[in-house]
Amino acid sequence: MKLLFDQNISFRIISKIETDFPEAKQVRQLGVENYSDIEIWEFAKNNQYTIVTFDADFFDLSNLKGHPPKIIWFRFGNTKTEFLANIINSKKQIIEEFINADSYTKIACLEIK
Repeated sequence: MKLLFDQNISFRIISKIETDFPEAKQVRQLGVENYSDIEIWEFAKNNQYTIVTFDADFFDLSNLKGHPPKIIWFRFGNTKTEFLANIINSKKQIIEEFINADSYTKIACLEIK
């Protein structure tokens, strides 16, 4: 599963989730940290990433442009990286289903509260 963490989530998250999500990247690692939201959207779409964010702007883009890319939107505000990594790892099954299962084909955004 190719997850792309936006600039509001520390690049340090990658080492804490790499066992469950070995293809995860943070925008800094890919040299796109200074891209606008729409440019990150296009990058994710063109490279088959699911965007992981705290930013409502990506949800708005999914309403405007549809998907792909899919969005995983954390709705509990900024938090410590360790806490966020624990949530992501504990939600592996639902994240995998959201990205890959036919039953989620028409759903653009997974909100995690």
